[in-house]
Amino acid sequence: MNTNDQNNESLTSAAAQRYSRQLLFAPIGEQGQTKLMQSRVAIVGMGALGTVLANHMVRAGVGFVRLIDRDFVEASNLQRQMLYDEADAASSEPKAMAAAKRLQQANSLVTMEPIVADLHPANAEALLSDVDLILDGTDNFAVRFLINDVSLKHRIPWIYGGAVSSRGVSMTIVPEETPCLRCMFGQAPAQGTTETCDTAGVIGPIIHTVASHQAAEAFKLLVGAQAQLNRKMVHWDLWYNQHAAVDVSKARKSDCPACGQGHYEYLQQEAEEDTIQSLCGRNSVQIQPVTPSSFVLSDWADKWKPLGRVELNPFLLKFYPNDTLTLILFSDGRLIVQGTDDPVMAKSLYSRYIGM
Repeated sequence: MNTNDQNNESLTSAAAQRYSRQLLFAPIGEQGQTKLMQSRVAIVGMGALGTVLANHMVRAGVGFVRLIDRDFVEASNLQRQMLYDEADAASSEPKAMAAAKRLQQANSLVTMEPIVADLHPANAEALLSDVDLILDGTDNFAVRFLINDVSLKHRIPWIYGGAVSSRGVSMTIVPEETPCLRCMFGQAPAQGTTETCDTAGVIGPIIHTVASHQAAEAFKLLVGAQAQLNRKMVHWDLWYNQHAAVDVSKARKSDCPACGQGHYEYLQQEAEEDTIQSLCGRNSVQIQPVTPSSFVLSDWADKWKPLGRVELNPFLLKFYPNDTLTLILFSDGRLIVQGTDDPVMAKSLYSRYIGM
């Protein structure tokens, strides 16, 4: 979604008026605002954290913002995912597209690129290596470790953030300066071993706390205020009135597989078969084909109409083969099976209704 180019050498009168309060903030000023307008940011995940992050980036005038998300809007998102409304949920609008449309109305000076896709080793570098900063709005560690690998390989800083229940955490990662995510956590925890918003719930204020901290760190990086970066891993629990900031400035490990030895294991994983992932807490399974294909969704709607109810929009096709299952097909061949958390059953349904 391309908009008017705002990346001029000096501020236009329209930009000066729009960003006037930010210009008055001395650490940004005109020079910093110009840098923001010339910056490129990718946000991975347009759920709760991602919508707050995108809102901050676009309203602040970051010149280019890429919005990456594989999912679509559902009613349960509306409690905390601030860019969506009931109409988006009713039409199953892809989150990246819905967010871009809403933010376009907030700032037409910014260029936004919504990407409806699952981030995986085959596309991560293409989507993340041409930006100045990567912001984490995801909800799983496997994707975060993938972001971490791209960050280190291409020397692009990124800002980790997570929130569940009333708790949140954030950490700024600058390649060759700070510890990376693998220095801190070693490897991604096994699927199903950590709490998620779908299993433990979440309250909206912790989302805004974490994402606003991430956004402030983003502004520091983009305007070149590295001396002001927070070198700590920050934790919050808003319900139980807890706050901690752990100094991690010396936590970088020389034997870290990623930043110490340059082994980008998550990025180098080669898919030998379809990726099948249970979506924790959602009673759903996602199947990502090894080789993305180009599916004409209207053709598949015609094929499936004799077999059950279908709902089609420009971005996805919903198929209801019975009262308990929903198959959601995307144009790249990715399928989400709702109504089961059994990967074997999901694979069988994929084979039955699409073929292998």
